[in-house]
Amino acid sequence: MTNSTSNTYILKRKILTFTNKISKRLSKPEKKFTADITYGMLASGSCLLTDVADQLHESSKKINIVDRLSRHLEKGTPASIVIPYLQHVKKWVPAEPVIHIDDSDVIKPEGYKFESLGIVRDGSASTSTKSVYQKGYHVTEACVLTTNNHPVSIYSKIHSSSEKDYKSANAITFQAMEQGAAIFGKATFAMDRDYDDNKMFLKMDELKQDYVIRLKSNRKLLYHNKWTMATELRNRRKGKVKTSVFYKGKDHEAYLSHVKVQITASRKDIYLVLVYGITEYPMMLATNKEIKSKDDVIRVARIYFSRWKIEEYFRCKKQIFQFENFRVRKLIAINSLNFYITLCMAFLAMISM
Repeated sequence: MTNSTSNTYILKRKILTFTNKISKRLSKPEKKFTADITYGMLASGSCLLTDVADQLHESSKKINIVDRLSRHLEKGTPASIVIPYLQHVKKWVPAEPVIHIDDSDVIKPEGYKFESLGIVRDGSASTSTKSVYQKGYHVTEACVLTTNNHPVSIYSKIHSSSEKDYKSANAITFQAMEQGAAIFGKATFAMDRDYDDNKMFLKMDELKQDYVIRLKSNRKLLYHNKWTMATELRNRRKGKVKTSVFYKGKDHEAYLSHVKVQITASRKDIYLVLVYGITEYPMMLATNKEIKSKDDVIRVARIYFSRWKIEEYFRCKKQIFQFENFRVRKLIAINSLNFYITLCMAFLAMISM
């Protein structure tokens, strides 16, 4: 990597300092690869290996540089780089971590030779009334919010139901939850309606974690020893606590209410937090966090609404690094490339702090 301008040199030094801390347990070739792939993607704004090779300005032929990068990716992501990365992330996180788990997709409509390519719902092309399906992969991501509310990934996996020995999407989600619990001991997991599943509530109880999960309209709750539709409880009440929340890129005035209930899965006391004034139908949030005051209710609502950050994270990943434009074909290499994009995103988060 040659130096052209002082600004470029400063950027290189910052990236090298960052990657050297993360890759300190690796061999020299692996350290060089980590620095090269991270700098190349940040400098080019692309995850295409040919674009990365152009930024390295090495004397070797481009095809040889691309082959070298490809060989390293096909080895997978060594644990000896993942552990130091997670240790660094832990330093950036407040005492009460908030972890957002969500699924996205990587669409490869013209792909034919990618390993275990499956069929996924295209989130960008689908609407609330029509689902569009394309060839591609599922992406399960867990992001923790830093002290300045910047999302940083602690778990990211690209997977497909076409894989041999594939278990289920829930099994991948459970791995993300276990990772968060192992790193922080205790955290609050925030998830959208797709995770309103008894298995998710039971897993959170098993791991002894807090949660804020948005409920579907068909959810039943135990209220005064009677199973009642969550929508019925929602319609009986009115929001009495006023607060401002940030939702889909805009500030909104919301009105909140809460009621103690039990969930089908565990029969433990939890709270149903109702959010009025944001969407056509009031939102219903289930949480096992203690609520003793209106400030507690506001905090729960804002934890859920902070999940907008993970949607921004997905968007940045796809736009800044052309995430859906990768050309490596083996799934192990795709996941390895995904990890180094995660490193790049973490570097951007670090300099923003």
